[in-house]
Order: sequence, then C-alpha cells, then structure tokens
Amino acid sequence: MKGNKDAIFKALGDSTRRLILDELSERNELTLYELTARLIMKHDLSISRQAIAKHLSVLEGAGLIKSKRKGKYRVLLFNNEPLKYLLKGWID
Repeated sequence: MKGNKDAIFKALGDSTRRLILDELSERNELTLYELTARLIMKHDLSISRQAIAKHLSVLEGAGLIKSKRKGKYRVLLFNNEPLKYLLKGWID
C-alpha cells in the first residue's frame, strides 16, 4: 500500500477526477453513462466517455474507485480506504 501514496496524489491532482469522486461519494454505484451525464449536465463539462474512462483508470489504479458488475452493467463505486491510509500518519 505504501507505494500508492504517489498514485493517490496524482489521481487527486486533477480537477475532473475530483469531480468524479464527488459524484461517486454523493451517489455511489453509477454506471459510466450516468457518471458522464452527471458531469456534463451538472458541471457543464464537455468531456467524452473515452476521456472519463481514462480518468477512471487512473482513479482505479490509485485504488480510489472500484467497479463491479450489476446485471448487464458495470457500476462504479468510491473507495475511501486509500484516503484514510494516506492521512492516517498526519491525523492520528
């Protein structure tokens, strides 16, 4: 887990990725389609699903999101464990 700190900071360094985490923390289990719609309509982002998929792979690589199959869809979930780990040394 220790090597993940840089990946977590890199993932959090981008404002679009932070918006994605905001959306997933507000309403967990979004499909890529739902997430894209929310980012475009709520935050007025002009972003493609492909661009969002790239952001998601960075977030997934840092452990900040997970995905699971739900029926025929893949849903995205926010995982805050890496953030707890990241801040543990500074906050405890």
